[in-house]
Amino acid sequence: MIAQEVLAVRYGTRIATKADSYLNFHLYGEPDESFEMDYYFWLVRGAGRTVLVDCGFGEEPGTRRGRATLVDPVAALAGLGVDAAAVDQLVVSHAHYDHIGNLHRFPNAEIVIARREYEFWTGPYAGRFQLAHATEPAELACLADAGARGRLRFVDDSLDLAPGIELVVVGGHTPGQMVAKVGPVVLAADAVHFYEELERDRPFVVVADLPDMYRGFDVVREMCEDAGTALVAGHDADVRRRFPDRVDGLPDGLDEHVVRLSGKEIA
Repeated sequence: MIAQEVLAVRYGTRIATKADSYLNFHLYGEPDESFEMDYYFWLVRGAGRTVLVDCGFGEEPGTRRGRATLVDPVAALAGLGVDAAAVDQLVVSHAHYDHIGNLHRFPNAEIVIARREYEFWTGPYAGRFQLAHATEPAELACLADAGARGRLRFVDDSLDLAPGIELVVVGGHTPGQMVAKVGPVVLAADAVHFYEELERDRPFVVVADLPDMYRGFDVVREMCEDAGTALVAGHDADVRRRFPDRVDGLPDGLDEHVVRLSGKEIA
C-alpha cells in the first residue's frame, strides 16, 4: 500500500458571471448572476515523490487580467514544506496562463503534458486571437524551451504516471486538456471548471472543440463511477465545502487556502 496525500491549494480568485463563463448562456433563458471563481493547483506527495498538477498564474498576468492573488504558489508550497526545486514532476493539464504561469520556477521537474497540447501551442495556430487570448507568449516560449531541452514527457491518450496516478487526455477546452485520477479523486482541472458544467451539461465559454468538451464530460463521469471516487472541479469555490479536511500546522493565513482531497492509502 502506498500512502499518498492529495491537496488543493487555492491561490487566486475573482468574481465571475454566468454570462461570461458559460458558452451561449443566453440560450438557457436564465437571468445572469455573479459568483466566486477560484484558482487552484494540486499537490500529490508520498511514496518518495512530489508531483504538482499545474502551477498557477504569474502575479503580473493575473493582475493585468483582473485576478486577485491570494498566495504566491511557490510560497504556498514552501509553507507546505515543499521546495520548488525538489518537485519531481509537474503535470500540465493544459497551457493556459493560469496553469503554466510559474513553469520557470520549477527548474528540476519533469514536465508532463499531452502531446497534442504541446504541438498545438508550438504550432501555426497558437497565435490566433480566439485561442491565444487565454495564453501568455512568454509562458508558451518557456514551455517550448523546456521541450527543446528535453524536459518534457508526452501523453498521447492516457498514461499511468506512477502507482495510483492516471492521466487521461480529453481535449475540448484546449486541444490536449488532461484530467488526472489520483487514488480516490479525479482532478478535472478545466475539463470541468464548475460542478454545474457536469451537473447541467453546460460547456464553458472557452472551447477549442465542442464535441470533445462534451466527450470530456462523459469521460469524467465514467471516471467517477467507482464507489468512493470524488470529483474535484478546477475553479469551483464549492471545492472548499465539499472537501472540508484542513491541513494542520500551516503558517498563519495559508491554512484557509489548502484543503486535503485525499490522504488515504491506495493500492
